[in-house]
Amino acid sequence: MSAHWAACLSFAVLRLGLTSHAFWALSLAEWRALTQPVASVSDLPDPAALRALAARFPD
Repeated sequence: MSAHWAACLSFAVLRLGLTSHAFWALSLAEWRALTQPVASVSDLPDPAALRALAARFPD
């Protein structure tokens, strides 16, 4: 395995919580979707909205 794919597998297992089997079963499009940057900050809910959601759904 190349160093690049070893690093990708390590990231998938350690950071994303995937099994090695699940990692190798991903399509390239799925892998790219999982590793692309998160939406811009303006697209994320503000902390007050998150607290309101947590209060509404306290599971």
